[in-house]
Amino acid sequence: MPQDIVSQNQIVVVPVKLFWPEAENLPGDNIFQKMREIEKRGIKSFGKTSQASMKDFLDAYKVQLAKFEKVLCFTLTSKLSGTFNSAVQAKKFLPAQDQGRVFVIDTLSGSGGQALLILRALDLIKKQTEAEEIAKQLTEFLKQVRLVVMFEDAKWMEAAGRISPLVSLLIKSLAKVGIRPVLAVKDGVFAPTGLKTGAKDLVDGLFNQFAADVKASKMEDKKIRIVITHCDNLGGATRLQQMIEQKYGNIETAFINIINNVVGGPAGPDSLALAYCPAE
Repeated sequence: MPQDIVSQNQIVVVPVKLFWPEAENLPGDNIFQKMREIEKRGIKSFGKTSQASMKDFLDAYKVQLAKFEKVLCFTLTSKLSGTFNSAVQAKKFLPAQDQGRVFVIDTLSGSGGQALLILRALDLIKKQTEAEEIAKQLTEFLKQVRLVVMFEDAKWMEAAGRISPLVSLLIKSLAKVGIRPVLAVKDGVFAPTGLKTGAKDLVDGLFNQFAADVKASKMEDKKIRIVITHCDNLGGATRLQQMIEQKYGNIETAFINIINNVVGGPAGPDSLALAYCPAE
């Protein structure tokens, strides 16, 4: 989430870490610019991630419990990360009287999808909804949150061990003729949701996927909240926002932001992600 939203709402971020020593001293303002430099120099390596520890969450709980009556904790999908388990286990190290003040929510998503749930929680907090009720509502609402991703080059997914060299080669061959795979989060796991033909680039592919989903779910006349995140591809993200807003008059763009290192690293530079859900 953008730092201004984090600061204004007194959110504490518990980060997942990326360890990539070969990239540390390379030029670049973010990991994706460094990845381009790694490719240019022919460096054959990929960073390793480590999940947030129980202590990381415990420290964050103590900070927030000192300021607030109750705490909502949103984690990456438990199907792909151990952060949910760390967050739950950390609660057990709080004093008994404080454990019931913390509510851990498995978003079954990440990036913009996770952000949409947090934004929904902020809406409910402004309505003075109790924390218990917020957690209950979000458990149902997360089923309506969609997150779709397209990557520019499959080689980074291959380097991160997410796909095989054969699949990587197939994806590259399809991209040359305007056919690109779209990944979507389903039941907490990223999986191919289809192939977009006529997708000259990622923006076209994601826009086509969004349009198909909106039509299938009969959301054309409903207000839709979107979040666009990118791997150092602000131009593509902005163009995607403009295409969606020009086509549909019911769009609320919550924000555009760069994807964090751990989630965005395997996707690689220039990749784009679009998250959306019904808005009030």
